[in-house]
Amino acid sequence: MDWMLFLTFLAACGAAGATGSMFEPGTWYRDLNKPVWTPPGIVFPLVWVTLYLAIAYAAMRIALIDGSGQALAFWAAQIAFNTLWSPVFFGLKRMRAAMVILCFLWVFVAATMLSFWVLDPVAGMLFAPYLLWVTIAGALNFSVWQRNPQFA
Repeated sequence: MDWMLFLTFLAACGAAGATGSMFEPGTWYRDLNKPVWTPPGIVFPLVWVTLYLAIAYAAMRIALIDGSGQALAFWAAQIAFNTLWSPVFFGLKRMRAAMVILCFLWVFVAATMLSFWVLDPVAGMLFAPYLLWVTIAGALNFSVWQRNPQFA
């Protein structure tokens, strides 16, 4: 294990996660009409910490492989869209724009997972829970947007 490489990718994940703590849901989000299947608030930080550890480890594994440039470019794109979502949804309260970001995030998470899988199946599998979570997040974003059209 290359700890410096892992910590570098984890730092990028930490930057993405920091936007979630800078733009907290707050009263605005609590008061929105949400579907009954919305996860409890405590689930989000627990899931994100686990996912960030997994995707940083996956990226470290891939970075050690020759010819991994495109796969790592996909990784960079997904973490950029990940970083952007919280400020747009919670900060600007723009659910439609956040949904567009989430669609791009989903595409780049899927592309990262597939490109990682080709190079290292373990690294690809480490992205599967992330893709599932982004899919759930997308469904939740869409549902909340549709239930609260005043925040389109």
